[in-house]
Amino acid sequence: MTDSTKQKILCDIYKGEKKDEMYLYVPKLDGLENVPEALLHGFGELTLVTTLVLTESRKLARADILKVMAELSKNGFYLQMPPVKYPRQQQH
Repeated sequence: MTDSTKQKILCDIYKGEKKDEMYLYVPKLDGLENVPEALLHGFGELTLVTTLVLTESRKLARADILKVMAELSKNGFYLQMPPVKYPRQQQH
């Protein structure tokens, strides 16, 4: 069994034309083959943002690295949703 502290995943990160700040992480070796068609359709045209080597010690801006790595290993992709924007409360 592989020691999880030494696990590395080469990962491509894509963004779509339809939703701002939503990103799709996929293992570089598998590409988009494990991503459900409905999810791909929801993104519209995909653009490769970057390729990263993910390790337990790497920090990601808006995602938990352990969750991302687990989802990539289990499902073949990780969907990073846009941050929640709270409407301003009206002053009374």
